[in-house]
Amino acid sequence: MSKIKFISLCSVTLCWQLGSSMAKAQEFVDRAPQIQEMGIMTNYPDGQFHPERVLSRAQLATILVKTFGLDSRITEQSQNIILSDVSPEHWAIENIQLVINNEIMTVDDRRRFLPNQPVTRAAGLAAFAQAYGVFYIGEAEISRILAPYPDRDQIPDWGRRAITTAIFEGLVNIDPATNLIEPNELMTRGDMVYTLNEYFAKQKNPGTIPTIPLD
Repeated sequence: MSKIKFISLCSVTLCWQLGSSMAKAQEFVDRAPQIQEMGIMTNYPDGQFHPERVLSRAQLATILVKTFGLDSRITEQSQNIILSDVSPEHWAIENIQLVINNEIMTVDDRRRFLPNQPVTRAAGLAAFAQAYGVFYIGEAEISRILAPYPDRDQIPDWGRRAITTAIFEGLVNIDPATNLIEPNELMTRGDMVYTLNEYFAKQKNPGTIPTIPLD
């Protein structure tokens, strides 16, 4: 009997989380057309944008290349990396090579890029910030910027400075009701649309980029 109650409770919780996620994603549907017009993200074959779906590493790589023109940053020293899990025929191979050569995204010790692996918000925001330009700020300033966020300690050490940069620049979709960064949640297409819209808004109006006080 207790198992049945537990399963029922889990189902209710899962439905609530799913509904909350869908509602949150729906907020960004109206923001998507601009991103689609720029060719950075497109609809699925069913004609829907599906902002609630999560991004894969290959999709993230492609978005970053298109957004930041990473193909123009390549130097003479750049070279194709032989990857153990991505064939030369993979649809995103050129973009994957570009993010690796630009040191925006990395491979593991087995030379795997893991193109189909879902991206966490921490990983996605850190990669975006790397392409954007991470601030060289001290730990005291990082702590001050992150202080208002209850789950700040969940940010991985490897992404702390990059994610702080993204937060400071207003590029992170944060629910004002909870003020949670949710670094370990999966990054949705809606999350990325928010980040892209805020980024392009700054490009149109550079005066909105604040000056950060350093330690």
